[in-house]
Amino acid sequence: MANSAKRVDFQNLVSLADDLLGVLKNKKDGDGLVQSLEGAMLLQSSCRSDVDETGRVLEDYENKIEACKEKIAKSKEETDLDAELEHLQHGLDEKLQEEHLLRQELRAISEELIGFEHQRVSIEERTKMIKKREKDLTRTRNLLSLCASVTNIIPDFEDTTKISGVVVDRNKKKAEKFEFEMTEAPLDICNKLWKMA
Repeated sequence: MANSAKRVDFQNLVSLADDLLGVLKNKKDGDGLVQSLEGAMLLQSSCRSDVDETGRVLEDYENKIEACKEKIAKSKEETDLDAELEHLQHGLDEKLQEEHLLRQELRAISEELIGFEHQRVSIEERTKMIKKREKDLTRTRNLLSLCASVTNIIPDFEDTTKISGVVVDRNKKKAEKFEFEMTEAPLDICNKLWKMA
């Protein structure tokens, strides 16, 4: 194992650790999700105002339809009933067609609002997951730092096929690399690590 020992420049190691911490503290993804959430809320507010406006227009048309129905009732009493009735019926059909189109538009807007609500909920869930991951990452980083300072062992997590890392001797300013196969008994590995520490 002494043959595989290598000297490590501690300034580069500290610089690398600082760079890693900088990358881990980047909040760019969370900020992007928050901006998307704010955009979705603005869009939802805009859609709601469109729905309210469509509702007012629909109510206006319903009032006009009621007025047309009253005119039809009055025209039945008058002499020129057929021509007027046909004219009013045509107007009523047009208004009913407009009402039908407005109801379809209102339904489409409602479905779009539901879609935006699902997106908002999804974004909130992703934001919570990101915050939880950041918290877990900070906890793990602190635990790793504590273990490294107590045992002088810095594990290598990049190669998952074996247990490896570096034992740092600060007094002699040297580092010794170690590797264990995953097939070894966990107790044997633990004992060997304690002997190194």
